[in-house]
Amino acid sequence: MYRELVAIPSVSCLDPSWDTSNKPVIDKLATWLECLGFQIDIHELDHQAGKFNLLAHYIPEGAESGGLMLAGHTDTVPWDEGRWTQDPFKLREDNGRLYGLGTADMKGFFAFVIEALRSTDLRQLKKPLYILATADEETTMAGARELDAFGHLKPDFAVIGEPTSMTPVVTHKGHMTEAVRITGKSGHSSNPAAGINAIEIMHDVITELRGIQKEFQQRYHDDAFEVPYPTLNFGAIHGGDAANRICACCELHIDMRPLPGMNISELYGLIDHRLAEVKARYPGAVCLEHMHEPVPGYRCDKDAEIVRLASELTGNAAQPANYCTEAPFVQALGCQTIVMGPGNIAQAHQPDEFIQIDEIAPAQNQLRALIRQVCM
Repeated sequence: MYRELVAIPSVSCLDPSWDTSNKPVIDKLATWLECLGFQIDIHELDHQAGKFNLLAHYIPEGAESGGLMLAGHTDTVPWDEGRWTQDPFKLREDNGRLYGLGTADMKGFFAFVIEALRSTDLRQLKKPLYILATADEETTMAGARELDAFGHLKPDFAVIGEPTSMTPVVTHKGHMTEAVRITGKSGHSSNPAAGINAIEIMHDVITELRGIQKEFQQRYHDDAFEVPYPTLNFGAIHGGDAANRICACCELHIDMRPLPGMNISELYGLIDHRLAEVKARYPGAVCLEHMHEPVPGYRCDKDAEIVRLASELTGNAAQPANYCTEAPFVQALGCQTIVMGPGNIAQAHQPDEFIQIDEIAPAQNQLRALIRQVCM
């Protein structure tokens, strides 16, 4: 199963030349889970044609709600062939590791769950068990935003199997990706007054955004995180086409990581306030656009029952994470939600991605035990 999942490309990327459908992965999971006795619902996303979510459910008679959901995403990031030392779509074992795109993040999780279920008599379940597989987590989180398509989805607990070394993650920051576009007017470089230089305007914009970086550190604080304040990163900038032309267009991509509980609208308001003077000096020149809809921060109560169960089964205390997951959207279903799975996040999004083989069997045993404690 692991080998077959890794072999199927399911890249999500904002660049259409990389982006692929995840339908073959969804169909493969549907076949395996149906053979185990699960009922299968597949939903094509309303806002992302060619991308699909799957919900497999086993609901004992008389138990219409509650139970446990094991969730994960079916997509991977793109890969750099020049940096991988082998085919990213061929699972390879070497030196106690399994290599391949998605081995850790996170196709392997589905194979581990299904293998754990093969030795579980589902007829003994007293509460529902759900397996959720989503699309496009690595880009827009479009799949996690459409969970309401499964109207009957009402678990008590949810575990999102991102690679945490089976440590329950109970909080992480949100994620916002924005494009600042400056539209100026081209002209000959020998006469600056003949045009409007977009790079110079972007310089003023960056100055104001640097002020936001400082304001984040002064106004907001959360000791749960190693970096205890929201961050703003300048990720990419493009502008101009020749040294002897006045630049007519410049674009900056920024990444912001809000703390859990922060009001996203307040952050956009802060940007608008900071850029108001620049916009007034250059009417119509400055535009802020979302590269994807914002992902809010997430927090689960450390005293929640699912946190206690996970910590007891794994021996690992709850921790925060620096990265972002689908947890806030899953949690919005009304279930206690944690992030916990085998593999190490340090291997995610890396050439020669791998998972340690000796992590797999203990993780399967812990997942199997969690299913029994919650659903039997």
